[in-house]
Amino acid sequence: MGGRRGQGRSEPPPKQSLRERFVALRNLPPFLRGIWQTSPAMSIASIVLRLLRALLPVATLYVGKLIIDEVTHLFRTGGLHADLSAWLSDPLLHRLWWLLALEFALAVGADLLGRIVSLIDSLLSELYTNATSVQLMEHAASLDLEDFEDADLQDKLDRARRQVAGRSSLLSQLLGQAQDMVTIVSFAVGLMIYAPWLIVLLLVALVPVFVGELHFNAQSYAVNYQWTPERRELDYLRMIGASAQSAKEVKSFGLNRFLIDRYRVLSQSIYRANRLIAVRRAGWGGLFTTIGTIGYYAAYAVIALRTVQGHFTIGDLTFLSASFRRLRSLLEGLLVGFSQVAGQALYLDDLFSFFQIKPEIFSPQNPRPFPHPIREGFVFDNVGFRYPDAERWAVRHLSFKLHAGEVLALVGENGAGKTTLVKLLSRLYDPSEGRILLDGHPLAEYDLQELRANIGVIFQDFMRYFLSAANNIAVGRIEAREDQARIVDAARRSVADEVIAKLPKGYEQMLGKLFKGGVDLSGGEWQKIAIARAYMRDAQLLILDEPTAALDARSEFEVFQRFKELSHDKSAVIISHRFSTVRMADRIIVLDDGCIVEIGSHDALVAAGGHYAELFELQAAGYR
Repeated sequence: MGGRRGQGRSEPPPKQSLRERFVALRNLPPFLRGIWQTSPAMSIASIVLRLLRALLPVATLYVGKLIIDEVTHLFRTGGLHADLSAWLSDPLLHRLWWLLALEFALAVGADLLGRIVSLIDSLLSELYTNATSVQLMEHAASLDLEDFEDADLQDKLDRARRQVAGRSSLLSQLLGQAQDMVTIVSFAVGLMIYAPWLIVLLLVALVPVFVGELHFNAQSYAVNYQWTPERRELDYLRMIGASAQSAKEVKSFGLNRFLIDRYRVLSQSIYRANRLIAVRRAGWGGLFTTIGTIGYYAAYAVIALRTVQGHFTIGDLTFLSASFRRLRSLLEGLLVGFSQVAGQALYLDDLFSFFQIKPEIFSPQNPRPFPHPIREGFVFDNVGFRYPDAERWAVRHLSFKLHAGEVLALVGENGAGKTTLVKLLSRLYDPSEGRILLDGHPLAEYDLQELRANIGVIFQDFMRYFLSAANNIAVGRIEAREDQARIVDAARRSVADEVIAKLPKGYEQMLGKLFKGGVDLSGGEWQKIAIARAYMRDAQLLILDEPTAALDARSEFEVFQRFKELSHDKSAVIISHRFSTVRMADRIIVLDDGCIVEIGSHDALVAAGGHYAELFELQAAGYR
């Protein structure tokens, strides 16, 4: 465990050499495969239409050259007329009209193709973003709880999440570059026929631009990578600084200025880091562009001179100068775009490296059939667990048995290891030492999903879903969300039916204030809804972690009286600081500093006068 740690800002990514930046292009094939799998039909359509569009610029320029040469020829031969009717009827002008009509058709075709290509690319990008988002959610769902409690891996998840949307434009850029390459080849063929030396001059002028862009793209990636924790903090500050959930406490404690000042400091630090890269890029980019401009006008001067000398026609001059200008622009865009693609390929590393993270807790290939019902129960055999990178053990030397049908309570001060024990029991973590048995067999031999389907866990920090009241309960077994009778029965068992009866729309009432028409609940009312999820699950083992912390004494007593009545054939684990609750359990385990110090019934533990009796007396004294 703990062998998958990422790099935080304290350890920025190493500077990448030119070769390593090219190596990042290995991410493009899987990216393109993902695009193709999203929609093969649209992918083919985009490629074919771009190929046609790529040939239109040189065709348009060449038709323009023919028009200029034709006009020049007519001017020299005196084939021009003063009135329009003579123009239209003169057979000498038929070629000119056909050329003009052809150029018009090419212009209209280029515009239509451009719009269709943009439409296809936008739809394909959106489909890819949606498909990759689903893939990201599915992969995240397969990972261990450890991954979501580790800051470095949270940074990696955040970068991956940003790349899903941020890299959708890469498709258009890649296909656009492929289109530009076809156009470049067509222009290059034309220039090679007239003046091959122009190609060499272009390449010499544009190489510095390419290298510069490649360098600054890598630097931008390094800055974004290095500041990921701060960007996550900015997102968090934005959320709690302008959120309905945090508004009451932020206003009550006057936290607005603190949050705003913290946001300002962080955002300014990130801004300064990005500004330094942007200023350097602009300065060097201006110098490199000037070099390219000098090359263009030097070539233009030579072409003009050779036209005056009679080597080229006026049409040739127009075609060559325009071709050179377009070719220079295309090559510059291609080289700069290539460096940008190499830069974006670095970002794709964040996405694909996240997909390479594998869970360490999973089902065996041939799982043991899950017992229905559980006959013997769960056994902790010298179990110990230490969180990744932690020096102290969270729990250690745990040996006890949870009998089938038994209600077991866990008692101890904060940090004693109660919630950790629950996480081990529901196999959110595997023990670092020892083993946990179910009906005599290790938990790892059972199917993970079936194991968790038979365990209903309600943690102290349960989720408040901004869904309908019915769906808030149905998340306990979401596949049964259409079973209204089951939902109503779960609400009755947890006393949540009294809460729902007061809602304007009953079970269809949207809860929470996030969406229009939503109704918020008190902490105790939310807690009853959460407890209903455990009943909705109808699991063989119920685990309630501080289930009544927000309830008053009367509601707590009612909830647990009903719990005892309704769970006589089920095993249960209850974590609570209230001894009025835990005394209802069959047995109580007392934890201190991750170890079991006492086990027994309430009366036996009080009579023993040990740690439990001390805690009980301290709480009882508070009510005197």
